[in-house]
Amino acid sequence: GPGILTRTLLNAGVRVVALESNLAFLPNLQSLENSLDGQLKVIYGDFFRLDPLVTGTVKPPAMYSDKLFETMGVAAVPWRADVPLKIFGILPQKKERNTLWRLLFALYECSSIYKYGRVELNIFISEKEYKVLTAKPEETRIYQALTVLWQVGCEIQLLHMEPWSSFVTNLKNGGLAVPKSMRLPNDHFCLVRLTPQKNLFTGGLEPTNSATFIFMVKQCLAKPKSRLIDRLNSWSLDSGDQVLSKLEIPGNAEARNLYPEDYRRLFEALQNSNVFTDTWFHDEVFETIRNINL
Repeated sequence: GPGILTRTLLNAGVRVVALESNLAFLPNLQSLENSLDGQLKVIYGDFFRLDPLVTGTVKPPAMYSDKLFETMGVAAVPWRADVPLKIFGILPQKKERNTLWRLLFALYECSSIYKYGRVELNIFISEKEYKVLTAKPEETRIYQALTVLWQVGCEIQLLHMEPWSSFVTNLKNGGLAVPKSMRLPNDHFCLVRLTPQKNLFTGGLEPTNSATFIFMVKQCLAKPKSRLIDRLNSWSLDSGDQVLSKLEIPGNAEARNLYPEDYRRLFEALQNSNVFTDTWFHDEVFETIRNINL
């Protein structure tokens, strides 16, 4: 882009590491780097191509997060420590939903950038995706697994809304080339802060079983109108009604009725009942993960 975020951060006096994926823009950035006495560091790379799902060396601008963090001089900190790094950027619109899922898996597994602690994301996303991330159960058309998982995992703050006209200048068929949305307003780009919850890994949820939690939520909300007790029965849980009663969840509750924290409490209860220790369940979990990452 035109460098608005970079200039704003530099003017605020913070130390900035800029990832630039376009070789044509590197000379000007490097010239700016040389004039700022250490405040700016420029790296040829693409944040949204970090840790590609391949083995061996990768060709820039793709790169591995461990190499990036080593170059930046940022060390890993415990999860419950303060935020070690703040990342600013604009989510690629062509792969916006897929990128949100990739970041979500990294968050829950403490992999990629989240190996270094509760890295804070400040990213521009489309208004329609912001609405999905912050939806409530009563918004039945947009309340999704992605909604639940991001709300459990992060504090979500809207920092700014900017009209698409500030970003998109190419005309297409006589209008602005903005992502189309039939069901949701999508007139703005939203700068959203995603700060991982300090208490995310407490009460039974851990990076080692987080994929099972993600799978559980996806399975439940695959059919939002289905009764939760029917889903529990499909997992061969004989005491599903007792679990719901203990959690004070109505026996006729539908999957779409539960708030994000209810899903977390349900997962913890099922962990204690050993439902998720069966081999068949883990096989389905890893198949789901493989398909998403592809």
